[in-house]
Order: sequence, then structure tokens, then C-alpha cells
Amino acid sequence: MRALPGLRTLLDLILPAECGGCGVPGTQWCARCAAEVADDPVLLRPRVDPGVGVWALGPYTGARRRAVIAAKERGRRDLAAPLGSAVAGALSRLQQWGELDPPDVAPVVLVPAPTRPRAARARGGDPVTRIAVAAVGDRRVCPALVMRRAVRDSVGLNADQRRVNLEGGVRLTRSGAAFARYLEPESSSLQRVSVVLLDDVSTTGATATESVRVLSRVGIRISAVVVVAGVG
Repeated sequence: MRALPGLRTLLDLILPAECGGCGVPGTQWCARCAAEVADDPVLLRPRVDPGVGVWALGPYTGARRRAVIAAKERGRRDLAAPLGSAVAGALSRLQQWGELDPPDVAPVVLVPAPTRPRAARARGGDPVTRIAVAAVGDRRVCPALVMRRAVRDSVGLNADQRRVNLEGGVRLTRSGAAFARYLEPESSSLQRVSVVLLDDVSTTGATATESVRVLSRVGIRISAVVVVAGVG
């Protein structure tokens, strides 16, 4: 008997029928795709400069591109684990290279890039936040940013249009405000941390730039931006 469409979708979420990076059947994430995204992170030079280093696991091609699309548009929540593992590896290498403080000096706190609430609800949650939790654990993930409703989808916009679209379009959440207070010098809970902005794709750097600006305004210093894939 053939499975009903809804049941088949549910089964695919629980036991994915194909690799999220290349489509090979019978596995969630194949060894070849795992090796592809586990390469050393590369430094990007976005057209809109956020003022900190922007590092990508690699270009927006191959396994990275297919996995990002599957996680965002096809409900593949299971891909958070392998992508999170790749992000964790990239963070470790950035620490080894001196781009981030050593973990015993300043552990990493990930701030997921802002998303539009409506888009996150449609996707059953934010894929970038799931990747962040898989990378460092939920205690070191701070959902500090959110897009304002006036911000429109950036698909098809050039660098200048994306920058204008995002100006004033990112706001601090209550979690972000609490995190800023935690980092204040007079706070009794002060702890040195490396704050890293995490996103799935860097296209022009406009989102990272506006995010860094909003966080810096309340005293949250971003040490680096890390993305799963970079365009261009």
C-alpha cells in the first residue's frame, strides 16, 4: 500500500530518504558532503563591509547550497546537526588561527542573524538558530535580533537596495537587551565571551552590517561573522 502524502512527508523528516547535500538515497548526510563542508573556513570580502571578518564554510555551491535550501525551504530540520557540526569545526579553527579568543579565555556565544517572524513561523522555526544550537548548545545561543515587519524579502535586490531595505530594519529582542546588560562592566555576572554572528548565506553583507551596528549600539561587540556559504 502506498503511503499517504502527509505520512510520507512525516517519515522523510524522521528518516530522510536522501542526503540533504547531494541527494544520494538512504542517508541523511553522506560522508562526501560532510567532508565538503568541513574544509577550512574562508574569509569573504562582502560589498557592504560590517567592519569585522566574515568567514564562510565555503561558496554557495554544491552541498552547502543544497543543504541551505533544504533546511530553509523544504523543512529538513535534521540538517541542523551536520551543519552545526561544520560550524563548530569552523569556530575551532578560527580560535586556533587567533581570529577568536581561545575557548578557555572567551567561550563563543552565537547570535543568529535576524529573520522575519512571519518567515520563521512558516518554516516551523528559524533554521539558523537550530544550526547555532547544534554547534554550541542552547545555553550559548542568544536570539538577540529580529527583523522589523517593514523589511521586505531581499531576493532580487542589489547591494545598495539591500542596504537601504535593512536600514533601521533590525531591532534588539528582549534576549538581546538582557545579554547587553550581562556584558556591562558593572554587571556582577560579567564574563568575557567571543560573540559571533551566525547566518546561512552572505550575499552582500548588508544583513551582517546592520546586525553589527544594532548590537554595537548597546555594547555587544561582534568578534566575527560566520556563514554556512558565501555568494561571490
